[in-house]
Amino acid sequence: MHIHILGICGTFMGGIAVLAREFGHRVTGCDHGVYPPMSNQLESQGIDLMSGYSTEQIKLQPDLFVIGNVVSRGNPLMEEILNQNLPYTSGPQWLSENILKKRWVLAVAGTHGKTTTSSMLAWILEYAGLSPGFLIGGIPENFGLSARIGKLQSAGQNVSSDEISPFFVIEADEYDTAFFDKRSKFIHYHPRTVILNNLEFDHADIFPDLSAIERQFHHLIRTVPNNGLIIQNAKDDNLKRVLNQGCWTPIEEFAGNTGWDFIAQQNHDTEIFFQDHREGCLRWDLMGDHNRMNALAALSAARHAGVPAHVGIEALMQFKNVKRRMEKRGVVQGITIYDDFAHHPTAIETTVHGLRAHVGKQRIIAVLEPRSNTMKLGVWQHSLADSLSEADDVFCFSRDAQWAKNALQQLGNKATCHDHLDSLIKGICNISQTGDHILIMSNGGFEGIHEKLMSVLQNP
Repeated sequence: MHIHILGICGTFMGGIAVLAREFGHRVTGCDHGVYPPMSNQLESQGIDLMSGYSTEQIKLQPDLFVIGNVVSRGNPLMEEILNQNLPYTSGPQWLSENILKKRWVLAVAGTHGKTTTSSMLAWILEYAGLSPGFLIGGIPENFGLSARIGKLQSAGQNVSSDEISPFFVIEADEYDTAFFDKRSKFIHYHPRTVILNNLEFDHADIFPDLSAIERQFHHLIRTVPNNGLIIQNAKDDNLKRVLNQGCWTPIEEFAGNTGWDFIAQQNHDTEIFFQDHREGCLRWDLMGDHNRMNALAALSAARHAGVPAHVGIEALMQFKNVKRRMEKRGVVQGITIYDDFAHHPTAIETTVHGLRAHVGKQRIIAVLEPRSNTMKLGVWQHSLADSLSEADDVFCFSRDAQWAKNALQQLGNKATCHDHLDSLIKGICNISQTGDHILIMSNGGFEGIHEKLMSVLQNP
């Protein structure tokens, strides 16, 4: 089958392309921004890419168009698909019907921590010899790729349905499916195991309020069978409210009085407990209690799939994290530069706090690009400054510098805002000194600031 994917260079749709190609389909695709690293990853898989949404692409005559949620009415190629009544579907729907059917799906949902927890879970299952498939919104360093079918050892180059692992780990996003299907993506996945990491208001461009997101999460709960398992963050009242709307599946808690919990030791070791029974000691380099919480959720899900807790703990001690999650990009002149995906105030606060616990009194220079739709709409304007309070200096990059200044005004002189990258880098370099930690946070490319900053620091 020939599949043509619209919006192929997004992380999710790019993962769909890789899975379809691995399953033996011919895959082509298009996007507005066809550039590395996603373009390199896709082209290395033998996937032909086209820039833009020209109606000439109809001449490819694919068997099916798969539509990403970046595509809307008015898109010229989409309009021609509709005019000619050509077959199309959404990415989540294609995934459900072609990859997830009859598999044990382990879904990781929540506002924060989905990518890291999914990566931990996939690695635990891999370490245990279960060869899971996965589709994750980042690149786990243990695997080096964001998606795979999950071949059994006996499988050939192009796998058939009886040669794949029964297990599939997916990052379950609550964002909408497509312009013609406004349900959350995760409604399509029909998981047997579900992790509910946390729940806060997000995606203000499509959800009017928190209750609208809670409704989507409850729709997810309704799809989980009663021989499945829901793994719940016991500290999150919003999740409790979702489950109180109705639940027909056993629940296992983490970070509460029952279920899974941890005790962090002063030497950074973490004692893991399940139902007050000590399961082992986790020794690793990941920062922050949020990663310990992610680990508990992953251990619980893996145990549901048959992996003993002590094996899961062994696996996590070899977990290498995810690219762009407190990823150390380099050390220049004694200054350490980190890259992190944090863009929601809660995630920003957690990330800065985790780094503070790691570096003690050494200076932290936080560099933020507020670019999510919710951030641009000003929903978090009043909580952004508080989330950065543990940093010593704060730099904000925004084309709307006045918005940024208003949002960060309570930080006083320790916050500066820039609307040009060169002036931002110059400002950072002017105050940086040996021993500093520069934490760069954005859910986009940030115009390649990491390499540019390191180059200027190296050659001032």
